[in-house]
Formats: sequence, structure tokens, C-alpha cells
Amino acid sequence: MSKTRRMCYAALLAAMYVPLSLYVAVQVGNVRISFGSLPVVMAALLFGPLDAVVVALVGEFFKQILTYGVTYTTVLYLIPPALRGLVVGLGAAAAFRRGRRLEERRALCYAVCVAAALCTTVGNTLVNWLDSVLLHYYTPALIFGDLAWRLVVGILNAVVMASLAMPLVTVLRKRNAVSGL
Repeated sequence: MSKTRRMCYAALLAAMYVPLSLYVAVQVGNVRISFGSLPVVMAALLFGPLDAVVVALVGEFFKQILTYGVTYTTVLYLIPPALRGLVVGLGAAAAFRRGRRLEERRALCYAVCVAAALCTTVGNTLVNWLDSVLLHYYTPALIFGDLAWRLVVGILNAVVMASLAMPLVTVLRKRNAVSGL
């Protein structure tokens, strides 16, 4: 696959990130359940960690700008989605080096996506904590009070995203629409 074509796919996935994060989402208390991680997981499965991190960074940057504008901590909020792309991408690359694609090893794919979700949730918690300390609104209940709930929701979201991403990536590969890992 040419670099130009691969960049176009990454750009399309990053562009999908914003509406899937903002408009295909449900707010439950302090927890937001969205489909925003789907393009990141797909980029990781298709192309590996670098492309997935770029998709997450670009997509989350535009989401942050559209939602909150530019703040002192905008860059910090780019880190947790990038962690998801990195973890799933590294898992996909490792599976590929062992002779099978990650989406072909369903149980492992679910495990990697859940691990990535846990990293993302912990990363979000740390960024929220740092944001609250820097902007002087820290209270333990606000930052850590719903952590257990956010971990559960993150795991469920990861299972749903993996369940969607695996067949989508398989179809794209069978139709020779993309090539990568």
C-alpha cells in the first residue's frame, strides 16, 4: 500500500473519530459511552501502533477543540486515547509477527482491547487529576469517586468496539481495500 493511500485511510479514520465521539454517545453521570474508539482500534488492527496513535491524537485534538476550545491542559487530554491506539497497535503488531492477525485471534483481540481500555481509563483519571490540581478544583470524590464505574464501562465499551472492529477489518482485508499488518 502506498504511503499516500495509507495516510488517506488514517485521515478518514481520524475524521470519523470526532462525530463518533461527540454524536454517537451517551452520557451516564460522569461517564461518557461513545463509539469514538472504534476508528482507533480499526487503525491499530489495520496498520499498527503508529497510525493508531496518529488517528487518536488528531481525532481527540479536534474533539477537544470543538468541545472545550484550547485550554492549558488540551494536550494532556490527547494522551489517553493515544494510549489505546498504542496498546492495541502493539498487540496487533506482535500477533502479526507471530504469523496471525490480531482480529483472527478473537480471545486475544478482546483481551488486548480490554487492556487498552483499562490503560485509557487510568490515563483519563490521571489527566483529570492533573487538570483538577492545576486549575484548583481537586476533590478526591470528584476525580476518583466513580473510577470503579468508569473501569467497568471502559471494559464493556472495549468489548463492543472489538466486536465491531474485528468483522469490519476482516471485510476490508477480504475486499483488498486495505493492506497493512
